[in-house]
Amino acid sequence: MSHADTELSERPMKPAIWHGLRRRCPNCGDGAMFEGYLKVADRCPVCQEELLHHRADDGPAYLTILLVAHILGFGMHFMWVQFRPDPFVMGTILAIGAVGLSLYLLPRLKGMVVGIQWAKRMHGFGQSV
Repeated sequence: MSHADTELSERPMKPAIWHGLRRRCPNCGDGAMFEGYLKVADRCPVCQEELLHHRADDGPAYLTILLVAHILGFGMHFMWVQFRPDPFVMGTILAIGAVGLSLYLLPRLKGMVVGIQWAKRMHGFGQSV
């Protein structure tokens, strides 16, 4: 097996996704993937894996909206059928829930997308290396 074959060998997808959801380096799982809230670090501080070329673009935002809308849609139906709250109270609760859930999920889903890109050796969506 040549050096090029080992360099381009398949990377494990499931651990990369799991590390990404934990906002950790997809390679080692120990170093922080982000500098701040959403900026992907140039390199992993532990294993020195280059991460700067991974661009998630709108994928994580789309996934976040998809998940939050489905969760809150179910929650809205459940609240209305079980409790019949005042619409202002219900709107306030759902708005706070939407913001909180979005802020929680967005960096995790971005980490997951970057983990998938790393495992598939992609540099942003649609660009294969």
